Amino acid sequence: MDGRLATGLEEISKDPADLDKPGFWAVTSTFEGAWTCARFSRVIDSPFPSMEIKWEKLLGKWSTSQSEEQYMEVVKQIQKRISSGWVYQVNACRQMSIPIGSDSSLSALMENLLQNNPAPYASYLQLPGITIASASPELLLQRNGADVLSAPIKGTMAPTPTPIEFSVKDQAENVMIVDLIRNDLGQICIPGSVDVPRLLATEEHPGVTHLVSDVAGQLLPGISWLRIGQALMPPGSVSGAPKSSAVETITALEQLPRGPYCGALGWVQGAEALLSVAIRIFWCNNDGVLRFGTGAGITWGSDAKSEWEETQLKASRLVGIAGGDFDG
Repeated sequence: MDGRLATGLEEISKDPADLDKPGFWAVTSTFEGAWTCARFSRVIDSPFPSMEIKWEKLLGKWSTSQSEEQYMEVVKQIQKRISSGWVYQVNACRQMSIPIGSDSSLSALMENLLQNNPAPYASYLQLPGITIASASPELLLQRNGADVLSAPIKGTMAPTPTPIEFSVKDQAENVMIVDLIRNDLGQICIPGSVDVPRLLATEEHPGVTHLVSDVAGQLLPGISWLRIGQALMPPGSVSGAPKSSAVETITALEQLPRGPYCGALGWVQGAEALLSVAIRIFWCNNDGVLRFGTGAGITWGSDAKSEWEETQLKASRLVGIAGGDFDG
């Protein structure tokens, strides 16, 4: 990630408090809050290594944890909770999966992603029990000493020949999540230091256009990585507002734990870090099954069919790179 190649695995910890220890740590956390922190002995500046064996597109059929009808029903159930005042916004996700064989490596897929879908926070992590190939466009946390920055994405549409504005619904949703991130950073930053230097900016990414804002702050002196993780996780843009009610809703309505999808993914080295929101990721738990997650933010103004189509848009390009029969 970020042009850094780490090798020489020395230690794996499930305790984010260990990130305060010296060394370079690769980090993945699940949406549900389980951390895996891997310390490596050797880190060099390097592009992703070229693979001798290239990725061969998958030939099987992707399955989905929720059909179109089921996903649209989840949207309606979320809107019922919104109408009762329980929650304001919820990110509703589904998972796709396809068998690939237990001896398959995702490194060739990662190389293919870098070539055909470059992403600002693309990263590859291979550890015992989990492999992740990520084309994430979203920044969870960049840390440079005491200075921190988060850039939540809320608002997605297909690219258009001429620029058009995002809908009022998308803009309102983005502002809602910006307020949530401001609150998250406010728990760990010096009072008065949290600011929004960029609001409702349009970013072009392969196959999609996103609405993005920046939230910045200065960390409290002596803040621990454990406390930072507690404040930020799960990421606000892929949970909802209020976060506690959104997470409860997600647990009740989604059929599967999200796992590393919608968690954190990146690296930590002392007071420096770059962590992405783990969206647009392929992952494998060494069980011979490749997984991919996709979702959309649901508000009172959402149209269930349109939200389903947004999940299709987010999945279609990347799943097309991996191969396999994808019809939703």
